[in-house]
Amino acid sequence: MVGGPPAPSVQRAREDVDVSGTAAEDVECDHGHAAVVVRSHDELFAVALPWLARGLAAGDLTVLSCGEETADLLRDELGSAAAPLVADPRASLRGVRPPDAVGSIRRLLDRAADSRSGRLRILGAPAFGAGPRDWRETQRFESVLNRLLAGAPVAALCVYDERQLPEQAVTSARSTHPRLLADGVPTPNPAFRRPGEYVRDLPLPREPMEQGEPVYAVSGAPTLADLRHQLAAVLAVHVPHRDQREDLHLAISEIAANAFRHGTPPVSARVWASADWIVCTVTDRGTTYRDELAGFQPAHGDDLSRGGMGLWLARKLWDHVDLLTGPDGLTVRLSSPLR
Repeated sequence: MVGGPPAPSVQRAREDVDVSGTAAEDVECDHGHAAVVVRSHDELFAVALPWLARGLAAGDLTVLSCGEETADLLRDELGSAAAPLVADPRASLRGVRPPDAVGSIRRLLDRAADSRSGRLRILGAPAFGAGPRDWRETQRFESVLNRLLAGAPVAALCVYDERQLPEQAVTSARSTHPRLLADGVPTPNPAFRRPGEYVRDLPLPREPMEQGEPVYAVSGAPTLADLRHQLAAVLAVHVPHRDQREDLHLAISEIAANAFRHGTPPVSARVWASADWIVCTVTDRGTTYRDELAGFQPAHGDDLSRGGMGLWLARKLWDHVDLLTGPDGLTVRLSSPLR
C-alpha cells in the first residue's frame, strides 16, 4: 500500500505512542467500520499508530491487514508493543475472493472472543486490483461488510492511500463506510449509503466480447442435466487449465441448479470466451436472489449440508459475480480471467 522509506518525522512516531493504558471511551468510539484517506507516510503513521495502540492496550485482538511492507513499518514503530499484533492480509481482500475474506474475518471474530476485551480490531488497506471490474468487487465487498458484521464486536479502520489508489476507489470510501476518521476519532459519515442501494447502483463493466456472438447459447434448456453437460463441453474447449475448468463448471452448475429449482422457466444460458477471459450468464424468468448481497457466506451458515451454496461457490470460484434483474427475469453473470 505504501512504498518508500518513512519521512524523518515518522521515525520519531514511537515516542508519541503509549500502549500502557487507554480510556474506555476512546476504545468504545472506535467501534464499527471507518475509513481514512492518507496522502503521506506521516499521515499514515499519525493515524495508524495511536489507533493500534488503543487496541493493544485494551486487550483487543488487533490485526494488521495490509501490504507486507506497511505492516513491517508499523511493527518497527510500535517496537516491543507490537508483539501481540496478528497479520491477516486476507481480511482486506488480499490474495482471496470475497467469501474467503469474509470467512477470515469471522474466524478472527471467533478468536477475538477469547481475548481480554472480547473485541476484534482490524487495520486494513483494501486491495482494489488493476481496473474497473476489480474496483467494483472491492467497493461491493466494503459495502457488504456493513451488513455482514452488523452488531459484531469489531472496530475496522480502512486506510485509503490517495497516492496508490485510483480516484474512484478513494471516492468510494465515503459511500461504503458509516464512519470517517476526523482528528483521530471515527465520526458519523453523512455520505454513507446503505449496502443494498449502493451495490445496486454500482456501474457494471462489460467485456467487449459481450457485444458479439456467444460461443454457446441456449434458450429454454430442457433439463438441468442437459445444461450441465453442454456447459462442461463448452468449458472443455475454452478453458485450458484443468483445475480452473473444474472450478468454473462446479460453480456454474450450482447457479444453473438454482435457476431450475428456485426460478421460473425457461432457463437460458450464454457463454462468451476469448484467449484470456470468459463470461457466462444464466437467466430464468423469476426473481430469486434479488438481493445483490447474497453469496458472501453460505445461505444457511456453517451447516453446508442444508445447501444454499450456489452463489457462495460462484463468488469463491469466479472472479466476478453479478445479479441482474430485467424484463427477461433474473440473470446471474459470471466472469473470470483464464489462466
